[in-house]
Amino acid sequence: MYVADSRASTPAASAEGTARPTTAGRYRTAVAPTVLALGTVSLITDVSSEMVTAVLPLYLVAGLGLSPLGFGLLDGVYNGFSAVVRLAGGHLADRGGGRHKWVAGAGYALSALCKPLLLIAHTLTPIGLVLAADRTGKGLRTAPRDALISLSSTPENRGRAFGVHRAMDTAGALLGPLAAFLILRATVDGYDAVFTVSFCVAVAGVLVLVLFVPGGRGEAAPSATPPTLRAALALLTHRGLRRITVCALLLGLATVSDSFVYLLLQRRLGVPDRWFALLPLGTAAAFLLLAVPLGRLADRWGRWRVFLTGHAALLLVYALLLTSWHGTALPYAVLALHGSFYAATDGVLMAAASDSVPEGLRSSGLALVQTGQAGARFACSLAFGAAWTLWGDRTALLLATAALTACAAYAVFLRPFRKAAA
Repeated sequence: MYVADSRASTPAASAEGTARPTTAGRYRTAVAPTVLALGTVSLITDVSSEMVTAVLPLYLVAGLGLSPLGFGLLDGVYNGFSAVVRLAGGHLADRGGGRHKWVAGAGYALSALCKPLLLIAHTLTPIGLVLAADRTGKGLRTAPRDALISLSSTPENRGRAFGVHRAMDTAGALLGPLAAFLILRATVDGYDAVFTVSFCVAVAGVLVLVLFVPGGRGEAAPSATPPTLRAALALLTHRGLRRITVCALLLGLATVSDSFVYLLLQRRLGVPDRWFALLPLGTAAAFLLLAVPLGRLADRWGRWRVFLTGHAALLLVYALLLTSWHGTALPYAVLALHGSFYAATDGVLMAAASDSVPEGLRSSGLALVQTGQAGARFACSLAFGAAWTLWGDRTALLLATAALTACAAYAVFLRPFRKAAA
């Protein structure tokens, strides 16, 4: 339903999918085919990655006996190591004359190759190295992929475009844990089977990218600013992008990782190990249902308001996990609010950052924001794991709640971005 309308008397989109005025002088708001193709790649890839993510906390803590601090270290590597290479991926895509597809494809391929290596890694150091390589692939692909989405959209429908992509991406995140759950129940060596199937699915995602995503040179319009590393870093001198980056970094410092949220929920409710892999389904379902509506709302109501409301939902997640309530509705409320947080922040942040970056440096500019956010979440995972080990899970969550409240209050004062001009 999001395919561009081809019945207009003039083309509704360019080769890259960017909307153009029709004969009536109006812009089509349909999502470009490039966005749909990238959404399909992300859907397949997320089935693969979320199969691993769903079982990884239990595999490491219960299967290999890691402490919360050790798990926090690995979880920080898994979620934050990509910050080291995101700038490189963004710069390579811009510097290569618009080779966004091929830089992203290299990242997808590297992550796929890491899946079978989990079959032979059974101690902290080898697992850490495999996860670091996997996140290197994610770091390479994320900024070029988001740049392709941004470049194939207009400012008026950019929030919707990112919402559609994130919804398709999250459909994979919904199917991945379900697939892992079914594999664990059907096989004897469940974890090895999950890692093997995950590899096969990841390879399919790479093939779809190569065959169906438009690529080559010319994705970005010529820019008056040469895509050099100095020019990319100089983007931070622009007030709008600098404020967005600072905001993403500060709020990332108080964003407890998904894995810790699921472990806290399991402890509160005594969820059996065999059901643990299903917990991410609640987050993914809420994300899937709300990503497109909230993306459209951000285009109309204002991206800053939607972004801040998403962090209010995350604060409610922390509050519910800190209460003594043990009702049957608790897991549904926590997971629904958790998914709402991602739906209101993930794509909305990239849509807002795109408005502050020239096309020739689009991938590099988005990488700057993503690097700040990923690095902050890496630090949060380490700090939360250490606090849990030293003082217990409740005290660690109280500290995270206080930190998020303080960072959100400062973000209200900062007001990093506004609604895109119509």
